[in-house]
Amino acid sequence: MNAATVARQGARGARLLAVNEFGLVSHHSAGDLPALLRRGDLVIANDAATVPASLHGTHVPTDRPIEVRLAGRLSLSPHAVRRFTVVIFGSGDYRTRTEHREPPPKLTAGDELALRSLRAVVIAVLGHPRLVELEFQHAPEEIWEGIARHGRPIQYAYVPEPLALWDTWTCIASAPVAFEAPSAGFVLDWAMLRAIRAQGARFATITHAAGLSSTGDENLDRLLPFDEPYVIPAATAALIHQTRMLGGRVIAIGTTVVRALEHCVREHGRVKAGDGLATLRLGPDSPLVVVDAIVSGMHERGSSHYELLRAFQKDSALARMTEQAEAGGYRAHEFGDGIFLSRAFRLEEMRTSA
Repeated sequence: MNAATVARQGARGARLLAVNEFGLVSHHSAGDLPALLRRGDLVIANDAATVPASLHGTHVPTDRPIEVRLAGRLSLSPHAVRRFTVVIFGSGDYRTRTEHREPPPKLTAGDELALRSLRAVVIAVLGHPRLVELEFQHAPEEIWEGIARHGRPIQYAYVPEPLALWDTWTCIASAPVAFEAPSAGFVLDWAMLRAIRAQGARFATITHAAGLSSTGDENLDRLLPFDEPYVIPAATAALIHQTRMLGGRVIAIGTTVVRALEHCVREHGRVKAGDGLATLRLGPDSPLVVVDAIVSGMHERGSSHYELLRAFQKDSALARMTEQAEAGGYRAHEFGDGIFLSRAFRLEEMRTSA
C-alpha cells in the first residue's frame, strides 16, 4: 500500500473500507462514516493533542548529535514531565527512513544529553541500546517551555514536507499528551460530528497518550505499544454503560481508545471513570469486552496496530480487507484512508442474549 504523503484534516478526499461482522467488505468515502452507524451507537474518540516530541541535541560524553523521541510517561499530570521513556537515534532527521537511521552513541546511566535549552540525564537503558529512561534537570514549566520552543512533531520519511504542530492535531484536540497523533481522529470535523448525532448516535471522548507507531528496529518494535496513561471522563463511562444496557454499539475512533477501554474493564470489571495506565497488548487471542467496532487507519501486517485489529476479525477477513485495499489504491499511515472494522459475529453471544 502506498503511504499518504500530505497532511490531511477531515474526511474530504479520504476513503473508508468497511468490514462488517460477517467479514464482508464494502467501499465508501470517509464522509459516509455516519451512515455506517445505528441509532443508539456511541462513538468514542481520543481528544489528546500532540506534543512536539522530537528533540535534537548532543550526547555530551561524545559530543555526537542525537535525536530524542519522547515515547512514554506514567501519568498525564502536567507536572509529571521530568521522567520519560524515550527512543534515541543518531545523527539525521525524519527525511531518512527510521530503519536506515544512524544508531546513537553507546548510552549508559548517568550520561548527560544537551537538548538545546534542556538538559537531561540517562537514568537507565531499558533492555535495548536505543530505549532509555531519562530525567530532565528542570522544573516542569521550564521543561514545557523547552519542548514547545525546540521540539518538532515526530515525523516519518513518507511525508516529505516538514509538519507543523497543528498538522498533527485533530479537530477535538485538547490536552497536549500524545507523542504521535491519534490519527484515526483525522476523519472527524464539526460537520461529521453533527452528522453522527443526526444519525441518532452519540459522541464522547477519552484522553490517551498515544505513543510511537514505529522505531525502525524490529526488536524494539516488538515492544510496542509501550505503557500509555489515559483518563476516562465520568460522562464517557456513564454513556458506555447506558449504551451497552440499551443494546447499542461502542465504536472506537482509533486503537488508543480500544486499548484504554479494554484495559480498564479488565482492571476494574467495568469501564470506570478516572486515570489508568494501559499495559494491555491486544491481539488475536484477546476477547473484546467493550468495543464493538473500530475506525482506524490502514496498517501494515506485523505492526502493533495491525495486531490489535486481529482482536476484531479473523486473519482471513483481514487478508481480504488488505487485498482489496491494495487493489483499490488505498493510502496507508496517519494521513491516509481508513477502515471501519466490526467485531466478528459470535454465535455464542446471540445465544447468551436470547
